[in-house]
Amino acid sequence: MSLFEHKEFDQHEQVVFCHDKESGLKAIIAIHDTTMGPSLGGTRLWNYASSAEALTDVLRLSRGMTYKSALAGLPLGGGKAVIIGDAKKIKTPELFRAYGRFVNSLSGRYITAEDVNIRTSDIAIVNEETQFVAGTEAKAGDPSPHTALGTFLGVQAAVKHKLGKENLQGIKIAIQGLGAVGYDFAEYAAKDGAELFVCDINDEATARAAKELGATVVGLDDIYGLDVDVYAPCALGATINDDTLKLIKAKIIAGSANNQLASKEHDQIVHDMGILYAPDYVINAGGVIHVCQEASNMTQEDARERVLNIYNTLETIFQRSTNENRPTGIIADELAREVIAKAKQAK
Repeated sequence: MSLFEHKEFDQHEQVVFCHDKESGLKAIIAIHDTTMGPSLGGTRLWNYASSAEALTDVLRLSRGMTYKSALAGLPLGGGKAVIIGDAKKIKTPELFRAYGRFVNSLSGRYITAEDVNIRTSDIAIVNEETQFVAGTEAKAGDPSPHTALGTFLGVQAAVKHKLGKENLQGIKIAIQGLGAVGYDFAEYAAKDGAELFVCDINDEATARAAKELGATVVGLDDIYGLDVDVYAPCALGATINDDTLKLIKAKIIAGSANNQLASKEHDQIVHDMGILYAPDYVINAGGVIHVCQEASNMTQEDARERVLNIYNTLETIFQRSTNENRPTGIIADELAREVIAKAKQAK
């Protein structure tokens, strides 16, 4: 199948396949749109089952970054990259330097940062070969805290719209994934009075949540069918699919994971089920807002204000969805495209 006929192609400007024999690097960089500015998005290291799976993921992720930056009002376009392989086996300085040279060859059209299985120390090595990085330890640093804050505010907005409550006191939340973002979000939610149910492949993380936050630990497959108010996917994507929707009892889906819906069709299905879905690239925009400090002249105060505004953006999406009886994901896409279209007209 041609790239141009790929179901997730969505008019990408550029897709680069990267291979370095010596280091073993196999990566894909996808630049979706640069109307608003250079494309920015993290690099994900994952042991994909196939290169086709990796391509689908990077195309969906980069498109999400375009819309994410547009709705956050950032001077950035959307891009993303994936490195294919087992993070426990392939991470070497040589691999990240080789990757950095590929990023540099794009002359600033793509700016990279951390994502799944990539740390600030890894980006520091990439930075040895290219200046086009963001989220380095010496400058903006780890974006996870801002991502978690935005997610927390997004859940608050969803709870207010769907359940009519101003805070999370007594709200039951099932959190899938307790990585850097998931755990910080869990802390925010616990402090606001939520009752937490958590799962993660890392037993240490769940044990910590149980001890520090009073969370109830459940099995990886049990998280979907819990009788809770909010299902918060905070790990990898596509957890909202035909199989899990048969189990989910939550009235709200709101979490920090990217690509939460397995397909675009699930946006309509979730809406028809009466579940309020917080579009992932809106609620988790805190990370890209954070690293934008390094990629532009944004101040820390401005960045925090934009993170706080995630609440208002979601309120607008939720209300329009209710008024028009249309899925929130479709509404968010339309709003983002309106922003980009205005920018193109201005140019």
